[in-house]
Amino acid sequence: MTQQQAPLKFPTEFYDAYIFDMDGTIYLGDHLLPGVTRMIEELRRRDIPIRYLSNNPTKDPQLYLEKLERLGLPTDISEIANTVVTMTNWLKEHHPDAVVFPIAEEPLINAFKDAGIKLSDNPEEIDIVVASYDRTFDYRKLQIAFDAIWFHKRAILVATNPDRYCPFPGGRGEPDCASIIAAIEACTQTKCQIVVGKPNPEMLYECLVGLDVDLKHCMMVGDRLGTDIQMAVRAGMVSAMPLTGDSTWQEAVALPEKDQPTYLLDRVDRLIPQSAWEELGWTEDN
Repeated sequence: MTQQQAPLKFPTEFYDAYIFDMDGTIYLGDHLLPGVTRMIEELRRRDIPIRYLSNNPTKDPQLYLEKLERLGLPTDISEIANTVVTMTNWLKEHHPDAVVFPIAEEPLINAFKDAGIKLSDNPEEIDIVVASYDRTFDYRKLQIAFDAIWFHKRAILVATNPDRYCPFPGGRGEPDCASIIAAIEACTQTKCQIVVGKPNPEMLYECLVGLDVDLKHCMMVGDRLGTDIQMAVRAGMVSAMPLTGDSTWQEAVALPEKDQPTYLLDRVDRLIPQSAWEELGWTEDN
């Protein structure tokens, strides 16, 4: 049976809050995916809280805000969380005095500096190597991590996200944080001690701070089984996977039932129950 022939499953009710992945769920590249605008507008019309969540540490919340607004989705910065925020807060809470070597791009490095986290590229004083999605990764950075972890036997390895690649429009992509973790683990014979991004439920708890909602009545919406959907499973919450991004219907139904998305959608505006579609006069073409 093909993905197009496959039975899909749509929600029949609204939930108390919706948490959206962005890449592959809300947009792909610089284009909104079908139905996104009217779905978000309808949730806002009903005063249902919305949160946006991303594993991408190459953008800070302000950059995401600017992108969403450029695409026609008015957003408050308090509605956006990503691994820049999560990793910074995790270091401040669990290792406030640590000296950190970030294998990272400017948004994460700047967030560390703004938070007063001590940074160094001297292997003799590094306590934590932070691996992230870094398009400036080179042999020098790998050598520093190697020396701090293996030679000086003092640093631990942590990471922002476990994604293998970042998807691009047209099916192409580029290597993400998992490739950098693998390189460091291979040469140091160590293991990454924690990955703070999805599927770690820590991101969920953080993004819902201030909302008086029960996780069991919230929905996580994302296109990746191994991160978005697995995070919802770990947190015990409802999930929906639109077939517009990374994971496929075939991959979803091949999983044990407990690990499958609650809902499988051909397009993200199917989150709005069919009864509301009829009430609003929606069709797939309008």
